Amino acid sequence: MNYSETLDYLYSRLPMFSRIGQVAFKKDLHNTIKLCESLGQPQNKFKSIHIGGTNGKGSTSHMLAAVLQEAGYKTGLYTSPHLIDFRERIRINGEMINKSYVVEFTEEIKPLIEEINPSFFEVTVAMAFSYFAQNSVDIAIIEVGLGGRLDSTNVITPELSIITNISLDHTNLLGNTVAEIAMEKAGIIKAQVPVIIGEYDEETAPIFKSKAAALNSTIEFADQQLQVLDPTYENDKLLISVKNENTIVYKNLELDLTGSYQLKNVLGVLEAVKNLKSLGYTITNEHIYSGLKKVKELTGLKGRWYTLGTQPLIICDTGHNEAGIQEVVKNLARLNYKQLHIVLGMVKDKDITKVLELLPKNATYYFCSPNLERALPVEELESKATLQGLKGTSFTTVAKAFQEAKSNASSDDLIFIGGSTFVVAEVL
Repeated sequence: MNYSETLDYLYSRLPMFSRIGQVAFKKDLHNTIKLCESLGQPQNKFKSIHIGGTNGKGSTSHMLAAVLQEAGYKTGLYTSPHLIDFRERIRINGEMINKSYVVEFTEEIKPLIEEINPSFFEVTVAMAFSYFAQNSVDIAIIEVGLGGRLDSTNVITPELSIITNISLDHTNLLGNTVAEIAMEKAGIIKAQVPVIIGEYDEETAPIFKSKAAALNSTIEFADQQLQVLDPTYENDKLLISVKNENTIVYKNLELDLTGSYQLKNVLGVLEAVKNLKSLGYTITNEHIYSGLKKVKELTGLKGRWYTLGTQPLIICDTGHNEAGIQEVVKNLARLNYKQLHIVLGMVKDKDITKVLELLPKNATYYFCSPNLERALPVEELESKATLQGLKGTSFTTVAKAFQEAKSNASSDDLIFIGGSTFVVAEVL
């Protein structure tokens, strides 16, 4: 098979959660363990950092990777889903995995694929581990796909575990309360491996503390250790200082990821760096400043409060659950524009009522469905949105919705694209 044929095989042969949802989720690690055994246990041949959480794990993964790259470490990065190119999922020092490796790896394990019928995600995890091992990375940042305890990535023993935050998402798989979801996320905590929790929450903190204590792991809550001071926006940068108690430890940090939620994520990254330094990693303040200033350039990250154009200003964001949309609304509120146009699409296996309640009523909406089986039919989206006082028009494709928004917007308007990672992906 050539590269295109290989991707067609992977997409058509393997159940893919992002396209079909719950039926693609394998609730055990059996297939991942079998794949790794057949490949000679590649996950044990490189050092790693494991990052889970409901929101922010992708941004956190990319920020930490950028800092480690600037510190001179050969850094692997595994994330999901991809937006444009499958190879975005697996990178070393920001460079996507070689097409030839994707082809050769798939050919090698094709007999095992036919035997055990793994999911798409299980195969890509094994591919990433094998690629990182064969290329002798110094360290790899591994982002959890879904949950934690039963996620395919949870066969590693990392240097450090990070859980960004907990909120309601994927409740049909992970639990109906933040406490139940926290139990699943806490599954990535390993014996005697330090764990950092990004945000302290009274309901979930005891769960994380108990799990860490049982495994003799140190635990820190980043927002209890560090606080952000004076966030300002300037020339597409988010400028902050960070203090520890009464001491400013980072003055005038520049972040090229400018969403308001990065004020939370960056604290987890800085706390992680402190832990890595205690483990013997050489990371200077210069590496931190430089890495955080050019995360997008170093890692290729897209889709996080990402500017696509000006006059009119066009911004997309992959936030899609209640907590994510709260941050989107917060970001919209700080911008100046004449009229707000929102291109909105969602998937059908989520409770979207609370998300719709949060969205601004004074915007013009362009409802659409991303091109995948999980997509919420546009008629159903418009109907539910109308009940929440959101007014707009339905379109058969994301492209048509986006084109209409651009046609209607004047130069001093704002077009926002979101509601689903897959809507953002199609626009990109």
